[in-house]
Amino acid sequence: MSLLSPLPLLHSFSSTVATKSTASRITASPSKLRFSVVNATPENGNNGGRKNDRDEDPSFNPFGFVTDNPSSRSAIQLPESPAEDGNVGQMLYRTEDKGKEYGSTIKSGKLRWFVRETGSKESRRGTIVFVHGAPTQSFSYRTVMSEMSDAGFHCFAPDWIGFGFSDKPQPGYGFNYTEKEYHEAFDKLLEVLEVKSPFFLVVQGFLVGSYGLTWALKNPSKVEKIAILNSPLTVSSPVPGLFKQLRIPLFGEFTCQNAILAERFIEGGSPYVLKNEKADVYRLPYLSSGGPGFALLETAKKINFGDTLSQIANGFSSGNWDKPTLLAWGIADKYLPQSIAEEFEKQNPQNVKLRLIEGAGHLPQEDWPEKVVAALRAFF
Repeated sequence: MSLLSPLPLLHSFSSTVATKSTASRITASPSKLRFSVVNATPENGNNGGRKNDRDEDPSFNPFGFVTDNPSSRSAIQLPESPAEDGNVGQMLYRTEDKGKEYGSTIKSGKLRWFVRETGSKESRRGTIVFVHGAPTQSFSYRTVMSEMSDAGFHCFAPDWIGFGFSDKPQPGYGFNYTEKEYHEAFDKLLEVLEVKSPFFLVVQGFLVGSYGLTWALKNPSKVEKIAILNSPLTVSSPVPGLFKQLRIPLFGEFTCQNAILAERFIEGGSPYVLKNEKADVYRLPYLSSGGPGFALLETAKKINFGDTLSQIANGFSSGNWDKPTLLAWGIADKYLPQSIAEEFEKQNPQNVKLRLIEGAGHLPQEDWPEKVVAALRAFF
């Protein structure tokens, strides 16, 4: 059975036992102003208060990882009890209340956004707005925004329209998934949330992540500082196969309805595998309806990669952009090589500073949020 099957009806939810834990010390390179955090535990291998595996096994391999996610396997096995393990309704039932930490639905014009919020308006250090990329959702920022609010910030992380728990209008009925519409909808949301300018902006990822960057270029007065996690930043940035597939007639329509599309994309750009409890949340929108898949399809079809990347590369270059900018870059990213970040930094070395996140991939806020928090706290 092909792994591009629209619904994962035959998954086995048995576990694979391996571990990932505290990272060993990594030295920094002062000349490049780069650092990584020492002795932090990666989110995908978080012990959740349990005894550290290193204490139990002196031969523990620090580069292992925990995985109980069957989507990462090379074959789909027939479950012993399909009604419990492979039935879509059962999967929806067990996940319907997951993944909504700190979140609520906000009405902005005719659109309903799902927005996560931590901290308060009285937070002493200002407001941070976190913007996710495709095909993920604001869930990826849950740990980072929680810890940043503990550090004194007021944090918002919306699901873009068409993603996560936000509205997913049918194209042609109020929203067509163009860059202009995303920018206008984002402006209205900031007004509804009463986000005062200038604020801190954090952006990561492809498609809608890129639109977060082009929005910043068109609204520099609203941004005090910007932190960019792994995102396409130059015209030489490669386009992952998923987005190429989505642009192929008919094949794109089929691909966008793959219920494990998001988790597969995350794992494809990371050195780690998502635990089932997290994969469930990324999978949930695609299991619930065809809307998220078609929203992703339209977004991928409407974007002009060359033009968008040119806007970003030129807009953030010396002489065009003077806001303090942090590149917090997961160096194990399998979609975007480290050379993309280094090339971007060289275009504006006075204002762009690169921080390498050891042990993290394309989604560093999910792979190793503690290191992302350390980088953001030092920068903001």
